Amino acid sequence: MTPRLGSSAVESLARGKARELSAALMQRPIRSRLVLTIAGFGGLTLVTCLLAPLVGSTSISLSRVFDRSIPFADNVDAQIFFIARMPRVLAGAVTGAALAAAGVVFQAMLRNPLATPFTLGVSAGASLGAMTAIVLGTSVAIGPFSVVPLASLVGAAIAAAIVYRLATLRDRAMSTTVLLLAGVTLNAFFSALIMFLQYLSNFAQVYRAMRWVMGDLDVGSFQPILAALPLIAIAFALFAMLPSSLNLLSVGVDAAAARGVDTARTQRLAFVSASVATAAAVSLAGPIGFIGIVVPHLVRLLVGVDHRVVLPASALFGAAFLVACDVGARMLLAPLEVPVGVITALIGGPFFLWLLIRRG
Repeated sequence: MTPRLGSSAVESLARGKARELSAALMQRPIRSRLVLTIAGFGGLTLVTCLLAPLVGSTSISLSRVFDRSIPFADNVDAQIFFIARMPRVLAGAVTGAALAAAGVVFQAMLRNPLATPFTLGVSAGASLGAMTAIVLGTSVAIGPFSVVPLASLVGAAIAAAIVYRLATLRDRAMSTTVLLLAGVTLNAFFSALIMFLQYLSNFAQVYRAMRWVMGDLDVGSFQPILAALPLIAIAFALFAMLPSSLNLLSVGVDAAAARGVDTARTQRLAFVSASVATAAAVSLAGPIGFIGIVVPHLVRLLVGVDHRVVLPASALFGAAFLVACDVGARMLLAPLEVPVGVITALIGGPFFLWLLIRRG
């Protein structure tokens, strides 16, 4: 005899099936949106990176670039393509992706839409390290890292360690208020030290430091990119663990904890991953501002606020955006070259003010 279920059991089973069906329906739009978003922004990034090396004050022929019958030493087009332009395009793509993704993570972690990768003093620490190396004029190198990128990484690590320690003095979980206050204080303190070092420097050192501080993608070879890639790969591997937790954390720490999120662990992962990405990007191209605030907000206007979509879309769009800004920097006053940080500031400054006005 087949056992009969009571009405409560039937209702419970029906609710269970409904929840399963609802979860399945919710997953399909996210997956399709994610695929479409990655395809769209990935295509934009690919086209931008393919076209950017062909644009410049000196025109080149793509057929001559890949003409193997011409020795590389005699092929000017190939030298311009592979030595002058392609490394800076790849550096721009890597830097833009890292800064944009770090901006998304910091904004979610701090629950502040105006937070940037440079809010917590990591960039100021990197700038101080680079300025110190320039003033001392040392030539020490470790592996693929030359002295200025290496010093900027050390400075960024020191700044991140100080901020992290201050934010976790009282509790295992991070205090976002202390995090912001410590970051702002370190930014001001390190900026004062940078100005003091500039005062002690000669003209050549000041000029070199100012060029670095304004952001410069003229890396000259693929070696600096290869040196920064391991750190950026580590940061993005940690980013991949965060999107679902960031969706809840951006609502509030208590709300996230109530839904089973280990908020302390998520905050640590977010802080470490975004700091590593910022440090690697700054060591490669200098402190290029506004990428971490302009790109995430533009992406949210296009794809919504789900971090499972926003994070990869921001990384891809950040890469395309910075490469396009670098093309503008090379072409605006050609044959003179404007620092790419100036172009991003000219775009990001008005956008930042618009965000402040829009938020009342």
